[in-house]
Amino acid sequence: MTTPIRVLICDDQVLVRTGLSTIVDAQPDLEVVGECGDGQTAVDLAGRLLPDVVVMDIRMPVLDGIEATRLLAGAGVRQPAKVLVVTTFNLDEYVYTALRAGASGFLLKDAPPSQLLHGIRTVASGAALLDPEVTRRLVGRYAARIRPSDSTEPDSPLTPREQEVLRLIADGLSNNEIAATLVISRETVKTFVSRILTKLGLRDRVQAVVYAYRHGLVS
Repeated sequence: MTTPIRVLICDDQVLVRTGLSTIVDAQPDLEVVGECGDGQTAVDLAGRLLPDVVVMDIRMPVLDGIEATRLLAGAGVRQPAKVLVVTTFNLDEYVYTALRAGASGFLLKDAPPSQLLHGIRTVASGAALLDPEVTRRLVGRYAARIRPSDSTEPDSPLTPREQEVLRLIADGLSNNEIAATLVISRETVKTFVSRILTKLGLRDRVQAVVYAYRHGLVS
């Protein structure tokens, strides 16, 4: 029997937390190993319980979800956790900051249960989760802030084709959609994505999107 994906739920609203836990625990391949209502407790519990995925709200008392994410998955963390941020549209800026802090992806709080479950499984597998429409709105809105305007960036190590793939990633396209757009195979796209992440020293597609905007590859 396959070991269930262990999930820690962090949200300061009891009803939301209970609802998320109920949805997750109803799945045979998922297991809620802990719940909490503030960021500091999330960090403490994650250290003790070692969940596969932390579902993290942003606005929480004691320590907010952004700082908690940075402590769990930020630069320099020896064993970074996989954090899935849940938020609402009016917290776009906070979501961007959370992604910079090390989150593996984000979902909207009003997403259907199927999307939440897909998101947890996706992040647990080591992939990043980006909602294409929200990604374009989120990163596009803060592109001017993301991209440094007073510094000269070194020449990109990417080939023109790799830059083209990176632009499509930044537009929120999936591997299948990129393959269809460029008329190449899905396996070829996966190879391009792997090369891009390796060349740029990036962890996942979330960081690739941020990189693309920071370096002016998309606007």
